[in-house]
Amino acid sequence: MQASRGLRTKTRMLLQKKPRARGLSPITKGFQTFETGEKVNIIIDPSVHKGMPFSRFHGLTGVVVGQRGSAYEVSVKSGNKTKMVVARPEHLVKN
Repeated sequence: MQASRGLRTKTRMLLQKKPRARGLSPITKGFQTFETGEKVNIIIDPSVHKGMPFSRFHGLTGVVVGQRGSAYEVSVKSGNKTKMVVARPEHLVKN
């Protein structure tokens, strides 16, 4: 049988919290606001599934380009291309 290739495949160690940080994150992380042109780090919070960017972008730094609903559009340089990542504020950290 062919192995499934879901969105969280090969992320066992990548999307893992330290033992003392397990459980839900503070609710204030969801209330963060970012301005256009601000630099942010994409740090995926595995306890919040909604608005989670693809695992390839975990740990990358990008620039906030705009807002899409309650999420933010982040421009990230990936190799030679510039990609647009849509992520909710729980997965973004100010740089």
